[in-house]
Amino acid sequence: MTTPLNSDRTAVNSIPNTSRITPELVAEHGLKPEEYEHFVKLIGREPSITELGIVSAMWNEHCSYKSSKVWLRTLPTKSPRVIQGPGENAGVVDIGNGLAVVFKMESHNHPSFIEPYQGAGTGVGGILRDVFTMGARPIAALNFLRFGDCHNVKTRRLLAGVVAGIGGYGNSFGVPTVGGSVGFHKRYNGNILVNAMAVGLARADEIFYAAATGVGRAIVYLGSKTGRDGIHGATMASAEFGADAEEKRPTVQVGDPFAEKLLLEACLEIMKAGCVVAIQDMGAAGLTSSAVEMGAKGGLGVELNLDAVPCRETGMTAYEMMLSESQERMLMVIADGKEDEAEAIFRKWGLDFAIVGRTTDTLRFVVKHNGVVEADLPIKELGDQAPEYRRPYEEPLPRPVVAPEDVRTNASVADALERLIASPDLCSKRWVWEQYDHLIGGNTVQRPGGDAAVVRIEDGPKALALTTDVTPRYCEADPFEGGKQAVAEAWRNLTAVGATPIAVTDNLNFGNPEKPEIMGQFVACVKGIGAACEALDFPVVSGNVSLYNETNGKGILPTPAIGGVGLIEDLHKSMTLAFKAAGEPVLLVGKTTGWLGSSAFLNTVCEREDGAPPPVDLIAEKRNGDFVRGLIRDGIATAVHDVSDGGLLIAIAEMAMAGRVGTSLEAPPAGMDPYAWWFGEDQARYVITVPSGQGAEVIHKAEMAGVPMVKIGKTGGDRLILPDDRSIVVESLRDRHETWLPIYMGASS
Repeated sequence: MTTPLNSDRTAVNSIPNTSRITPELVAEHGLKPEEYEHFVKLIGREPSITELGIVSAMWNEHCSYKSSKVWLRTLPTKSPRVIQGPGENAGVVDIGNGLAVVFKMESHNHPSFIEPYQGAGTGVGGILRDVFTMGARPIAALNFLRFGDCHNVKTRRLLAGVVAGIGGYGNSFGVPTVGGSVGFHKRYNGNILVNAMAVGLARADEIFYAAATGVGRAIVYLGSKTGRDGIHGATMASAEFGADAEEKRPTVQVGDPFAEKLLLEACLEIMKAGCVVAIQDMGAAGLTSSAVEMGAKGGLGVELNLDAVPCRETGMTAYEMMLSESQERMLMVIADGKEDEAEAIFRKWGLDFAIVGRTTDTLRFVVKHNGVVEADLPIKELGDQAPEYRRPYEEPLPRPVVAPEDVRTNASVADALERLIASPDLCSKRWVWEQYDHLIGGNTVQRPGGDAAVVRIEDGPKALALTTDVTPRYCEADPFEGGKQAVAEAWRNLTAVGATPIAVTDNLNFGNPEKPEIMGQFVACVKGIGAACEALDFPVVSGNVSLYNETNGKGILPTPAIGGVGLIEDLHKSMTLAFKAAGEPVLLVGKTTGWLGSSAFLNTVCEREDGAPPPVDLIAEKRNGDFVRGLIRDGIATAVHDVSDGGLLIAIAEMAMAGRVGTSLEAPPAGMDPYAWWFGEDQARYVITVPSGQGAEVIHKAEMAGVPMVKIGKTGGDRLILPDDRSIVVESLRDRHETWLPIYMGASS
């Protein structure tokens, strides 16, 4: 476990309230000269240092979305199920029987690179608060993680610290971590990705929002005390890394999952008691963003008295209190006459409760400390008049298609399978997820390792299916198709376990948007995501944008992670990928052309990173997925797995390893290159098994539905029998699959 940051010392970023505003100080706060001039014009005078800190927090990229919101508005966000889309702490979707699922995904990339244990842990804590702020009890957590090249000296340490931080926080809080994704690439050497997703359940008619109502109502500070940790955390997250990354450790927050658990229970109790008018998590930019957002959304002013803020350190200035990102804190507007009842509940749970302000009718944001007005700003303009950029962008250039005849390797199909199955991206991630408590709560139906996690809703029979997906190499090669594929992959993973996909959250991780080529990637990915969500009736209800993921000018792969949520009406009909028995026909759903461009085979076996990625036919995705889901619901399919990274043979191998059942495979179609057939990554495909004797009937059923389907093999035995190649014992393949990561991490020999 990493030692927590020393939070009882004066933060490096602390600035006296008497500091004179200079161009250098403005730049240190992440504001461009023209943005500062706009702010001065807005308030009609030079700001105080506290006011400069406030605007730097509200107008940075992390909080204002100033480079991205013009494009985010183009995403489809509505459906008959959507109760609350983007704009609140989390999205809310109706799942019937008076219940709603509440979920969101957010990044903690920069803090996790600087201090992996605390950075990843507080990322989990922050996303959990986003969910229970809405009145939902968290029932599951997921993550999406990307690390640098395995040969990079920092990768092993960062991976160990991030996994420990996620497990340490989630396990202690008491939420099961049920799914996620782990991958490696040299482009993440200087800027890893740690995206955390949380899912909760709430009554559909008891959702809580951030907008304050009513003049003169008490604004209450709840939870842990304020310290100097995390000051300028949001600003740091809105800038590139340079050589001074390690010096930014004081901007990383320190988490306490046990305090968060108390905060959860106290918040849910105070909500049930009818005390809450509005509530906002103190996340990025802390007290500043939470107070401003509550007032601005409700069309009210806010007046804060910082003398009442509970602090764990002496001598904190107004500047420090307003920008601190200490964890496990909430801000709440209390219903008239409920102050004493609310305080009693919080005191019972051993948490701080302090009335720190009032709502007003002035539309001003006023901050007082020691009898001095430290800030007096127009509240709505802090958000509504934040800079909004339509940045110039370059259309990404298309890559040439890689023809199978242009691919050369000395490896046989069996050799290639063994290399791929033990590669860093495709190997088993059991070493990771076994450090997470994925069973706490007793509702985990399908644990990590399958297409999607499945979590029971209350006592059933309904369940939620959950997944996080994106293929960054596709997004690098063709951002539009990569954005489409990320959504389609999530849709297929949910379908493969028998769920109806209902909505997504996203986490859009990109480099510096001030570079036209990077902005071009962002725009194209968003367009691709929008096209896929529209075609698949899969709206975006929440999300996060993380830009400036660069170190010394080198950006990450464009990585728009998609968190998908699906609904299963009867969990007893959920499906797994494992082969179940011998003698069952193995069927391939979907058309195969043998697309090798930007494939895992090309990368791992041929050591090439070129070529256009596979195109995504959204009509085929919906048609094929709906058909597969019907087979699951009708009890016909016995195993289902989508075909994605590594292609057809990887999918078959994963099904065999999961069930410890072998299969005899038929030769590729006449004229098809064997590498293209077995390792091509054509989209809209699934591998399924059905009971013995039903293969022809199911193929006829698919033909009538216009769904391509062919028989490719039969289950049985203890090995994969490949045509015109050596066979591979399933247990031997499983050993390769399971051991790479533990050996790499030094946990096994």
